[in-house]
Amino acid sequence: MSDSTDDERVAVVLDIFPNGRSDGRHGSRPMAYALDVMDFTLKEVVFEDTPDVGMDDELVVEPPGEGVRGVYPIEYEDVSSSAQSELEYIVAELVEDEEDRFVAFYNDAQPITLRLHQLNLLPGIGKKLRNGILDERKRKPFESFADLDDRVAGLHDPAGVLVERILEEIREDDLKYKTFVGRDEDA
Repeated sequence: MSDSTDDERVAVVLDIFPNGRSDGRHGSRPMAYALDVMDFTLKEVVFEDTPDVGMDDELVVEPPGEGVRGVYPIEYEDVSSSAQSELEYIVAELVEDEEDRFVAFYNDAQPITLRLHQLNLLPGIGKKLRNGILDERKRKPFESFADLDDRVAGLHDPAGVLVERILEEIREDDLKYKTFVGRDEDA
């Protein structure tokens, strides 16, 4: 999905307002809600003039791309309902498009505490399933979501499990542990 360079951050447009926000916060400047593809943070992007972007298009948010006046972090509950409903589809597409990045999570996940493992943060993954993943990855690293699905009994739709967790992290700003949201993948 993304063709950004190392020094650029790209976001996907979730909703666009050619005439600005109804509350007038940025005057009548065109703006959009977007999702950062690296750390899944929500952004409010304000443009100088009506942009040549639409829903699901990518735009450079760091450094701000051409015609971008400002980029501001925003919470889930502050984005439009249209942006909220688009979010699930965009996150699912990003996880599928960057399969290697997310399969690496299953291969590299580590304990958080003596009693809690990063894998246990994923919906539906308890002790038994976690141990199955850990045992299989010791034998050989996972190569794809299909490989995970084939080798780990009981783990169905490993990409969908990640999508659920990412959405939970986006929606719930008070989660104690965040693995995907607000974290650069190189951090």
